Amino acid sequence: MSASADVHADHIRCEQIDTLYRNATLGVLGAYAAAFVVIGAEVAAGDMAWPIALAWFASVNLVVGHHLLLHRLYWRARKTATPGRGWEVWFIVAAALDGVWWGCAAILLSPPERFDEQMLTLGVAFIVATGAVPAFASYLPAFLALFIPTTVMTLVWHATRPGVLHHALAMLTGVFIVTVLGLGRSANANFTKTVRLRFEKDALAEDLRREKESAEKANLSKSRFLAAASHDLRQPIHSLVMFVGALSRHPMNDEMRRLINHIETSVHAMDGLFGSLLDISRLDAGVVQPRKQPFPIAPLLERICREYTQEATEKGLSLVLHPSSAFINSDPVLVERILRNLIANAVRHTNHGRVLVGCRRAREQWRVEVWDTGPGIAPGDRERVFDEFFQVENPERDRNKGLGLGLAIVRRLASLLDHRLELYSRYTKGSVFKLTLEAANPLTRTEQPLALANASAFLRGLILVVDDEPLVLEAMRTLLVAWGAEVLVARSGAEMLARISANTRQPELIVCDYRLRDGENGLDVIHRLQAEYSEDVPAVLITGDTAPDRLQQAQASGIVVLHKPVANSKLRATIGNLVNRRHAALQKAIAQVDPSDA
Repeated sequence: MSASADVHADHIRCEQIDTLYRNATLGVLGAYAAAFVVIGAEVAAGDMAWPIALAWFASVNLVVGHHLLLHRLYWRARKTATPGRGWEVWFIVAAALDGVWWGCAAILLSPPERFDEQMLTLGVAFIVATGAVPAFASYLPAFLALFIPTTVMTLVWHATRPGVLHHALAMLTGVFIVTVLGLGRSANANFTKTVRLRFEKDALAEDLRREKESAEKANLSKSRFLAAASHDLRQPIHSLVMFVGALSRHPMNDEMRRLINHIETSVHAMDGLFGSLLDISRLDAGVVQPRKQPFPIAPLLERICREYTQEATEKGLSLVLHPSSAFINSDPVLVERILRNLIANAVRHTNHGRVLVGCRRAREQWRVEVWDTGPGIAPGDRERVFDEFFQVENPERDRNKGLGLGLAIVRRLASLLDHRLELYSRYTKGSVFKLTLEAANPLTRTEQPLALANASAFLRGLILVVDDEPLVLEAMRTLLVAWGAEVLVARSGAEMLARISANTRQPELIVCDYRLRDGENGLDVIHRLQAEYSEDVPAVLITGDTAPDRLQQAQASGIVVLHKPVANSKLRATIGNLVNRRHAALQKAIAQVDPSDA
């Protein structure tokens, strides 16, 4: 027997004894009441031998008192500790006394010649013996200790009496013994099986809980490792992006320009991978907050389909968009990200036929559907396609077929927006993705998107850059100088404070890395630098972290956050927007003080 089986056996024994003591009291009191009935009947018949009857009834009281005292002592001990093995022994002794008491009833209480009184006593004794099945069968030795004396003594007594009726009763008693013994054994087996299954289920649940905790710890450890690895990998890529941007502004021949273009292509590919990983991390961290509003779906679908029309045409596909007048209520940026991924996947994985995009009305909702005539998805893979890095037909990890992150992002975004996402597919025939969106009333006006600022406003300004990586610091300085800005760099907040003390110029912007050395935090550095100036200097926080807690902290700061590697165009547009907004705010403040200068 294995160690686990031994543990279960011990637990089962404890449960059997608990059930025995829990059920026995009611059965014992019922038998005590039956003893009064038997004594009363014998007294009424007038044939009872008083000394024997009194001795029998005195034994009844002793046995019942023993049961009640044992029950009380057991449950008192049970409150403080698991009961030891002595308790079942004491119960077996009490049950055996019960059996002897009832076995003697039919022999001693009624004269042998009074068959009717014999039948009454025998019937009550057998009722008590039958009642032992539900009361005592949880622990088989206790059941046998009561049942065997009660029935076997009666069997032997009637078998040794002369007369056909006594012999018939002996045979019937034998049939009764075999039948009720079988029922008792079956009840014990069922009870033991039920209890064993319960303990095994509890053990499995405990194992599952431990495995879940272990998996959560492993996942947390993996997330921390990936966050650290992602941060370390993003640093050189971020530097490379800025160096390539600065280098591309210099004169060069055609061959050098071709090499620079190849480098930019590779950098964009890495940027795409890291951007997708960052999207997964941000969604898991809960830092993406939907901003739902009514908007028409048609311009969004037209824009996406227009972007992929050339790719579809080059593959010989027909990309068809059905016109729609649908207005929906959702976050237009996140919905666009979902539909862009679905349409891009359909075009990428379809080699012949067409891709069809359209909307259907579904009561108070609109359902955007993307159909394709691609290879379809096998039933076993339809759930797995939403897992990270899983691709049905890309074992060689061809980057031209995608990264395997698009549908993982789609599912997370659909869940975040509380939109239903459905996939239907026929293997080798094609697939359809359906996104159900809340319908909205047509808008009376639409918000105009914020235009990107012209970067010329900051080319003559001073920018403070703080980063603990020398390579990143040099790349940032080189790029910003190439754009015409004056740059002051430092590797820590203290170093930057020392440098600005010798510089009287007001900075236009602060650019700071999030995680610095010696536990220094980019948010704290920005706040310390802003405190040095009377005016609120705009700031950009740049981070390579993907850890959920850091993403949440950065998001909650209210400072513009860019994630490494940052595309040069995005960095340029962000800086331009921040500086232009600051200048506009300053002009407005001046106009309020002196309207003639406005």
